[in-house]
Amino acid sequence: MDHGDRTEFRTQFVREPSALRHYPALVLNADFRPLSYYPLSLWPWQEAIKAVCLDRVIILAEYDEVVRSQREAIRIPSVVVLKEFVRPQKRVAFTRFNLFLRDEFCCQYCGSKGDLTFDHVVPRSRGGITSWENVVAACAPCNLRKANKPLKDSGLHLRKPARQPSPEEMHAVGRRFPPGHLHESWMDFLYWDAELEA
Repeated sequence: MDHGDRTEFRTQFVREPSALRHYPALVLNADFRPLSYYPLSLWPWQEAIKAVCLDRVIILAEYDEVVRSQREAIRIPSVVVLKEFVRPQKRVAFTRFNLFLRDEFCCQYCGSKGDLTFDHVVPRSRGGITSWENVVAACAPCNLRKANKPLKDSGLHLRKPARQPSPEEMHAVGRRFPPGHLHESWMDFLYWDAELEA
Protein backbone atom coordinates (compact mmCIF):
# COMPACT_ATOMS: atom_id res chain seq x y z
CA MET A 1 0.00 0.00 0.00
CA ASP A 2 1.58 3.31 -1.00
CA HIS A 3 1.60 6.54 1.00
CA GLY A 4 -1.33 8.02 -0.95
CA ASP A 5 -3.50 5.04 -0.06
CA ARG A 6 -2.59 5.30 3.62
CA THR A 7 -3.51 9.00 3.61
CA GLU A 8 -6.85 8.17 2.00
CA PHE A 9 -7.67 5.78 4.85
CA ARG A 10 -7.17 8.60 7.34
CA THR A 11 -8.92 11.42 5.53
CA GLN A 12 -12.05 9.89 4.07
CA PHE A 13 -13.86 9.44 7.40
CA VAL A 14 -17.47 10.51 7.80
CA ARG A 15 -17.57 13.73 9.81
CA GLU A 16 -21.05 15.10 9.09
CA PRO A 17 -23.73 13.83 11.51
CA SER A 18 -26.31 13.69 8.69
CA ALA A 19 -24.11 11.23 6.78
CA LEU A 20 -24.08 8.87 9.76
CA ARG A 21 -27.71 7.92 9.06
CA HIS A 22 -26.76 6.32 5.76
CA TYR A 23 -25.03 3.05 6.76
CA PRO A 24 -21.45 4.09 7.53
CA ALA A 25 -18.88 1.34 8.08
CA LEU A 26 -16.60 1.31 11.10
CA VAL A 27 -13.02 0.97 9.79
CA LEU A 28 -10.59 -1.08 11.88
CA ASN A 29 -6.85 -1.32 11.44
CA ALA A 30 -5.34 -4.76 10.85
CA ASP A 31 -4.97 -5.09 14.65
CA PHE A 32 -8.78 -4.83 14.94
CA ARG A 33 -8.71 -1.41 16.65
CA PRO A 34 -10.41 1.64 15.11
CA LEU A 35 -8.03 3.69 12.97
CA SER A 36 -9.24 6.76 14.83
CA TYR A 37 -11.52 7.70 17.70
CA TYR A 38 -11.42 11.42 16.90
CA PRO A 39 -13.29 11.46 14.63
CA LEU A 40 -14.36 7.84 14.78
CA SER A 41 -12.99 6.06 11.69
CA LEU A 42 -16.14 5.67 9.61
CA TRP A 43 -16.47 5.38 5.85
CA PRO A 44 -19.59 6.08 3.80
CA TRP A 45 -21.06 2.75 2.62
CA GLN A 46 -19.87 3.46 -0.93
CA GLU A 47 -16.22 3.69 0.23
CA ALA A 48 -16.57 0.46 2.23
CA ILE A 49 -17.94 -1.45 -0.77
CA LYS A 50 -15.23 0.01 -3.02
CA ALA A 51 -12.55 -1.19 -0.54
CA VAL A 52 -14.16 -4.67 -0.51
CA CYS A 53 -14.11 -4.81 -4.32
CA LEU A 54 -10.45 -3.70 -4.33
CA ASP A 55 -9.69 -6.50 -1.81
CA ARG A 56 -8.29 -4.04 0.77
CA VAL A 57 -10.62 -4.99 3.63
CA ILE A 58 -12.42 -7.95 5.16
CA ILE A 59 -16.07 -7.55 6.15
CA LEU A 60 -16.67 -8.39 9.83
CA ALA A 61 -20.32 -7.31 10.14
CA GLU A 62 -23.08 -6.19 7.79
CA TYR A 63 -26.30 -4.22 7.81
CA ASP A 64 -29.52 -5.92 6.72
CA GLU A 65 -29.74 -3.48 3.79
CA VAL A 66 -28.57 -4.54 0.35
CA VAL A 67 -27.24 -2.62 -2.64
CA ARG A 68 -27.53 -4.11 -6.11
CA SER A 69 -25.31 -3.91 -9.13
CA GLN A 70 -26.12 -5.33 -12.55
CA ARG A 71 -24.59 -8.67 -11.56
CA GLU A 72 -25.10 -9.10 -7.82
CA ALA A 73 -26.65 -7.97 -4.55
CA ILE A 74 -24.27 -6.99 -1.75
CA ARG A 75 -25.14 -6.48 1.91
CA ILE A 76 -23.79 -3.15 3.13
CA PRO A 77 -20.75 -3.62 5.43
CA SER A 78 -21.09 -2.16 8.94
CA VAL A 79 -17.60 -3.16 10.18
CA VAL A 80 -14.52 -3.70 8.00
CA VAL A 81 -10.90 -4.46 8.89
CA LEU A 82 -7.95 -3.40 6.76
CA LYS A 83 -5.84 -6.23 5.38
CA GLU A 84 -2.65 -4.20 5.81
CA PHE A 85 -1.68 -2.41 9.00
CA VAL A 86 -1.66 1.40 8.79
CA ARG A 87 0.89 2.91 11.15
CA PRO A 88 -0.80 5.40 13.53
CA GLN A 89 0.15 9.05 13.26
CA LYS A 90 2.91 10.03 15.68
CA ARG A 91 1.60 13.51 16.44
CA VAL A 92 -1.80 15.06 16.96
CA ALA A 93 -2.69 17.85 14.52
CA PHE A 94 -3.27 21.23 16.16
CA THR A 95 -6.88 21.86 15.07
CA ARG A 96 -9.92 23.49 16.67
CA PHE A 97 -11.64 20.14 17.14
CA ASN A 98 -8.57 18.45 18.63
CA LEU A 99 -8.01 21.34 21.05
CA PHE A 100 -11.62 21.13 22.27
CA LEU A 101 -11.28 17.35 22.52
CA ARG A 102 -8.04 17.62 24.52
CA ASP A 103 -9.84 19.96 26.93
CA GLU A 104 -12.87 17.61 27.00
CA PHE A 105 -15.18 20.30 25.62
CA CYS A 106 -15.10 22.37 28.80
CA CYS A 107 -13.69 25.73 29.90
CA GLN A 108 -10.20 25.28 31.33
CA TYR A 109 -10.82 28.04 33.86
CA CYS A 110 -14.28 27.34 35.33
CA GLY A 111 -15.15 23.91 33.91
CA SER A 112 -18.38 24.98 32.19
CA LYS A 113 -19.45 23.27 28.99
CA GLY A 114 -21.26 24.75 26.04
CA ASP A 115 -20.47 28.00 24.27
CA LEU A 116 -16.69 27.66 24.07
CA THR A 117 -14.04 29.76 22.42
CA PHE A 118 -10.24 29.85 22.71
CA ASP A 119 -7.95 31.76 25.03
CA HIS A 120 -4.23 32.39 24.77
CA VAL A 121 -2.84 31.78 28.29
CA VAL A 122 -0.05 34.25 27.55
CA PRO A 123 -1.91 36.85 25.45
CA ARG A 124 -0.68 37.42 21.92
CA SER A 125 -0.32 41.11 22.74
CA ARG A 126 2.29 40.02 25.32
CA GLY A 127 4.19 37.70 22.99
CA GLY A 128 2.11 34.55 23.45
CA ILE A 129 2.02 32.18 20.50
CA THR A 130 -0.75 30.00 19.11
CA SER A 131 0.34 26.53 20.18
CA TRP A 132 -0.79 23.50 22.20
CA GLU A 133 1.13 24.88 25.19
CA ASN A 134 -0.51 28.32 25.13
CA VAL A 135 -4.10 27.89 23.89
CA VAL A 136 -7.00 26.48 25.92
CA ALA A 137 -10.76 26.13 25.57
CA ALA A 138 -12.55 28.89 27.47
CA CYS A 139 -16.13 30.01 27.93
CA ALA A 140 -16.98 33.56 26.81
CA PRO A 141 -17.32 34.98 30.38
CA CYS A 142 -13.88 33.66 31.44
CA ASN A 143 -12.33 34.80 28.17
CA LEU A 144 -13.74 38.32 28.71
CA ARG A 145 -12.64 38.34 32.35
CA LYS A 146 -9.08 37.37 31.47
CA ALA A 147 -8.90 39.67 28.43
CA ASN A 148 -5.24 40.41 27.64
CA LYS A 149 -4.02 40.15 31.25
CA PRO A 150 -1.37 37.66 32.34
CA LEU A 151 -2.95 34.64 34.03
CA LYS A 152 -1.64 35.57 37.50
CA ASP A 153 -3.29 39.02 37.25
CA SER A 154 -6.66 37.72 36.02
CA GLY A 155 -7.83 35.88 39.15
CA LEU A 156 -8.29 32.74 37.02
CA HIS A 157 -6.46 29.44 37.30
CA LEU A 158 -5.99 26.66 34.75
CA ARG A 159 -7.62 23.36 35.67
CA LYS A 160 -4.65 21.55 34.08
CA PRO A 161 -1.53 22.71 32.23
CA ALA A 162 -1.88 23.33 28.51
CA ARG A 163 0.34 20.87 26.65
CA GLN A 164 0.55 18.89 23.44
CA PRO A 165 -1.36 15.61 23.84
CA SER A 166 -0.06 12.27 22.62
CA PRO A 167 -2.12 10.24 20.13
CA GLU A 168 -2.79 7.70 22.93
CA GLU A 169 -4.18 10.42 25.21
CA MET A 170 -6.43 11.68 22.42
CA HIS A 171 -7.69 8.15 21.74
CA ALA A 172 -8.57 7.79 25.42
CA VAL A 173 -10.42 11.12 25.49
CA GLY A 174 -12.06 10.42 22.12
CA ARG A 175 -13.65 7.23 23.49
CA ARG A 176 -15.57 9.35 25.99
CA PHE A 177 -17.09 11.47 23.21
CA PRO A 178 -18.50 9.04 20.63
CA PRO A 179 -20.56 10.32 17.70
CA GLY A 180 -24.31 10.60 18.12
CA HIS A 181 -24.90 7.42 16.11
CA LEU A 182 -23.33 4.10 17.15
CA HIS A 183 -24.52 0.98 15.37
CA GLU A 184 -24.80 -2.08 17.65
CA SER A 185 -22.43 -4.04 15.38
CA TRP A 186 -19.63 -1.59 16.27
CA MET A 187 -19.71 -1.96 20.05
CA ASP A 188 -17.51 -5.04 20.40
CA PHE A 189 -14.83 -3.36 18.31
CA LEU A 190 -14.91 0.05 19.98
CA TYR A 191 -14.32 -0.99 23.56
CA TRP A 192 -12.85 -4.52 23.47
CA ASP A 193 -9.43 -3.28 24.64
CA ALA A 194 -10.77 -1.01 27.40
CA GLU A 195 -9.49 -1.75 30.89
CA LEU A 196 -11.89 -3.84 32.93
CA GLU A 197 -13.13 -2.61 36.31
CA ALA A 198 -11.82 -4.60 39.29
